[in-house]
Amino acid sequence: MSIYSVDLPYHIDAADYYETLTDLEWAVWLDSAGMARYDILAAASVRKLIVDDSSGSLDPFEWIRGELGKRESSVEGVPFAGGALGYWGYDLAHRIHPGLKVIKKNVPGNPVEMAIGIYDWAFVLDHEYKTAKLVSHRRYSETERALPGVLSRLKNRKPKNNQVDQFEVKGEIGSNFTKKEYSSSFDSIKKYLKSGDTYQINLSQRFNAAASGDALGAYQTFRKMSPAPYSAFLNFEKTQILCASPERFLLVRDGFVETKPIKGTRPRSSDASEDTRLVDELRVHPKDRAENLMIVDMLRNDLSKSCKKGSISVPKIFEVESFSNVHHLVSTVTGTLDEGQDAMHLLKNCFPGASVTGAPKLRAMQIIEQLEPVQRGVYCGSIGYVGFDGNMDTNIVIRTLVYNGKEIRGWAGGGIVADSDCSAEYQETLDKASSMLELLQMYRVS
Repeated sequence: MSIYSVDLPYHIDAADYYETLTDLEWAVWLDSAGMARYDILAAASVRKLIVDDSSGSLDPFEWIRGELGKRESSVEGVPFAGGALGYWGYDLAHRIHPGLKVIKKNVPGNPVEMAIGIYDWAFVLDHEYKTAKLVSHRRYSETERALPGVLSRLKNRKPKNNQVDQFEVKGEIGSNFTKKEYSSSFDSIKKYLKSGDTYQINLSQRFNAAASGDALGAYQTFRKMSPAPYSAFLNFEKTQILCASPERFLLVRDGFVETKPIKGTRPRSSDASEDTRLVDELRVHPKDRAENLMIVDMLRNDLSKSCKKGSISVPKIFEVESFSNVHHLVSTVTGTLDEGQDAMHLLKNCFPGASVTGAPKLRAMQIIEQLEPVQRGVYCGSIGYVGFDGNMDTNIVIRTLVYNGKEIRGWAGGGIVADSDCSAEYQETLDKASSMLELLQMYRVS
C-alpha cells in the first residue's frame, strides 16, 4: 500500500498537537524542546511489547525485530513513519550480560523493564523546513480506520490554555542515599579503583516524593525550565515518563551510525564571566577529558561489534554543550553498519550506554548492582524509536522523572575515578538534579 502523508499547519511548539492525542492509549511525544530538528508524536499503538519479571528468558531485541517485520522504504524528509517506539530500561542489562546477576529487587510501582509500542502512524514536525505531516505505512487494517479520526483531531486542535494543572507533589522530597551512605559507597568504589578492579564507576542517587494528578502539565513546565534535544513524554497506563535528556545514545540513518557520549559536567552560573570560566575549565580539565576519552574508547569497542571494520571514527571530541543548569563535555563517535547487522543488533551490542555504567562495563554494572540501593528501572536506559525502515534514534535516559500515579522519582549520577573527590561528586549529582528538584518544589503542596 502507498505511503499515507498529509500536510498540516506547522507550529514551532508541538504541545497543542500532543494535547489532542492524550486520551488515546500510549500517547507518546519525542520532544526536541526547540533544540533539535524533529518532534515525533504517536498514539494508539497496534501492539504493546512489555518485558517484566514474568517474561522468562525472552530476548526483547529479537521480539522487536520480529514485530517490525519486513523492512519498508523510508519516507522522504520524515525520520519516523511508524515502527517501535518507547523505552528500554537499564535493567534489561541482566538479559544481555550473563555475568550480571540481580542483587537488588525492584520496588513496588516501578515501571517494567521494557515498554515498546508498535505504532503504524506518526505526526512529525520538522523545525528546519517548518513542515508538519501525518504519515503512515498503513501496515494494519485498523490504521486505515483510525487515520481519519486522528487527522480530524490534529486539524481541529483546541489549545488547552489556562487549563487547571492538577498535578501535586506532597510532603518531603527524599533520597535513597543519605550523604553518609553515598560517602560509604564512594569509599567502596575507591577501593575497587585502587585494586585495579575497575577504572570508573557511575554512582547515582534517586530522589522521590509522593504525588497525585496528571503529570503532563508538570512536563510542559519541565521542558521550559530545562530544554534538551532528546526530551520525551511517554503516557502509558500506569506510568508517565518526563524526560529532559541532553544525550543521544544511538542514531542509525541508512546504515550510518552516530553516538554522542557525555562525560564531564560543570554547573551554570548566573554571572557571565564565571559561566565562561566554568566552560573553559571543563574543556581543558585533565580529569574530565580522561573520563570522556575512556567512554569514547568503550563506545568505539561497542560499535565495532556491529560496524564495518575501519569505519569507526571520532570526528568531534571534548566539545562543550551548554544547557539550562549545566555545561557538558561531549564527543561524537560514528561508524557504518556491517553486512547482516541492523539497528536492533547495534542497540543490543551497546546497551546500556557506556556513559552511565563505567569501565570495564560488566564489572562496573556488577558494582553498581551491589552499591545502589534499588534497581535503576528506566533511568540510564534508553527512549526512542526503531522505524519500519530500519532507522533508529535513541537517547540516554538521564534528567528524567518517572511517575506511577502515587510517587514521582528522579535520578542523578556521575562517574567516579581514582582522583575523584567525594564532596565534589555528591554535589555534581545535585547540580544535575537541580531542575528536577526545582520542578518538584514548584508543585509541592503542604
